[in-house]
Amino acid sequence: MAKLLECALNFSEGRRAEVISALVGATKGVRVLDVSSDPDHNRTVLAFVGSPEAAAEAAFQISAEAVAQIDMNQHQGQHPRMGAVDVIPFVPLGQSTMEEAIGTARAVGQRLGETLGVPVFLYEEAATRPERRNLADVRRGEYEGLAHKLADPDWRPDFGPSEPHPTAGATAVGARIYLVAYNVNLGTSDVRIAKDIARAVRAKTGGLSNVKALGVMLEERDLAQVTMNVVDPFHTPLYRILELVRLEAARYGVPVVGSEIVGLVPLSVMVDAARYYLQLEGFGEDQVLETRLWEEEG
Repeated sequence: MAKLLECALNFSEGRRAEVISALVGATKGVRVLDVSSDPDHNRTVLAFVGSPEAAAEAAFQISAEAVAQIDMNQHQGQHPRMGAVDVIPFVPLGQSTMEEAIGTARAVGQRLGETLGVPVFLYEEAATRPERRNLADVRRGEYEGLAHKLADPDWRPDFGPSEPHPTAGATAVGARIYLVAYNVNLGTSDVRIAKDIARAVRAKTGGLSNVKALGVMLEERDLAQVTMNVVDPFHTPLYRILELVRLEAARYGVPVVGSEIVGLVPLSVMVDAARYYLQLEGFGEDQVLETRLWEEEG
């Protein structure tokens, strides 16, 4: 397989179809794999794959369009965010290495800062300081607290000005292994229950390793949701997360009414879930029909 980078670029618009279309249309020279928009979160995840050079160029062009189209002073949504282009993660695939993903992240971050005037923080494997590895720490305070944060010398951005872009805020650019965005919807409109469950589930407050979680409200559906990033789904499987959420929800007499994966997910993660819920013995990815067909096709 050739050298490829996947990018799951998150931008802060999930409601205006014309803006989403314009940003997706700015993606040239790469293969768009998925576009997932959520009006409650007011956010879109645009996943694409290409050579390191093509992925870097596409990320910049989408960012330029987002800066032109999205005004964070008008933005409201349930998901934490600090910029029009909130997060740009690069994930090595094929023969690409993490070092190449880091180099691409830093090159894109520098271009965003110098060309678009957007403050850029490097995170995860691309971070230049240990306290900036965790995206949640980088994004703490969100857009509304960004000016105060940037005034602190300890939070001088890696690239770009030391004040927020007037409409686009700031952006986090990083390199990481594959992450799965996984949400569980609860049969209640009490967001306090979702927040309590998130506290029990997330790693930082004693829950499962590799899980970041928040409790939010889905206004359009009148449901509370536990929204999560699973930063290593190969070591913390989704079925374990769902069962813990279900167990905690039962304390409040609340059912789980559904769950969702935002964007793409590796096949091995879903095979793990199938093994657990179907109690499959000795089941492997090579027993999936499409996997065998891909192998036959080379």
